[in-house]
Amino acid sequence: MTGRRALDPRKQPKQVRGELTRQRILAAAAQVFAEHGYAAGTTNRIAERARVSIGSLYQYYPNKDAILVELVSRHLDTGEAELRRHQAGELPDTIEGVLRVFVHVAVQNHLDAPQLLRVMIEETPNSPELVRKIGEYERERVAYVSALFERYPEVRVGNPQVAARIVVNTVELVVHKVIAGHEPVDLGQFEEELVAMLTRYLAPPTD
Repeated sequence: MTGRRALDPRKQPKQVRGELTRQRILAAAAQVFAEHGYAAGTTNRIAERARVSIGSLYQYYPNKDAILVELVSRHLDTGEAELRRHQAGELPDTIEGVLRVFVHVAVQNHLDAPQLLRVMIEETPNSPELVRKIGEYERERVAYVSALFERYPEVRVGNPQVAARIVVNTVELVVHKVIAGHEPVDLGQFEEELVAMLTRYLAPPTD
């Protein structure tokens, strides 16, 4: 099976027991991919870790690509929900403070399983639904950040929309690259340097 259908779940559980089985499969897949990598993270290993038969696994997902796509989709949903929670709260008085909050949230959302994050970045198939979701979330964030710039007079950029795209994508890509990297990093120092870089871009010193 090729194309979009090969990346879609086969079965949407209608009962609690079925949903619990699916959750076990996804949790097991996350562990297997993190421990063994994607090539060695076979559906047999996932089924064994989830304590289900391989036939039961295939009732829910046609292959491990479909499982990985769903893991990435859920990762996106979790990150978006956490970001919206902070957006709904009271924001700091300076753009530097805002950047510090959003960078910290982005880092914390990716610390649970760096090895799994690496698999997500390097191995996720090009699912049309996933591409749509990523694009939708990016547009929402860019619109929010662009409007946010107007609240902070210290922000001096030629085009707020373009600047917002730069900031949103820089945080996303740099955090992914560093957290998923093989070399250890002082996360506090990393956050400080990223915030300093973005602050100097958005609100350069006047003297």
